Amino acid sequence: MKCGISAAMFEQVYEVIRERKQSSPEKSYVASLMTKGTDAILKKIGEESAEVIIAAKNKNRDEQIHEITDLCFHMLVLMVDQGLTPEDISREFEKRFGQSGLEEKAQRQ
Repeated sequence: MKCGISAAMFEQVYEVIRERKQSSPEKSYVASLMTKGTDAILKKIGEESAEVIIAAKNKNRDEQIHEITDLCFHMLVLMVDQGLTPEDISREFEKRFGQSGLEEKAQRQ
């Protein structure tokens, strides 16, 4: 099965976000968002999630692509903020791969 976002692109965007974290908040959206703190990042994720929902309800494919990309980007910002890596997420997917979602949920309880 092929994923829509390549692992290489995911990691490239992640690395750019890590680099921009060190930039001047006046010159970098990422730096300005991170300077505001985790709550500001979480607020953006909430906003982007709502926009994904609206785009899906509107059945607007182009809008969905745009908003899902925005959501993924802000999730990567959160990952950098929290010290999580693409490898951390990949390992979790690998752990769950081939397992029923119902089985995985039952194991968490």
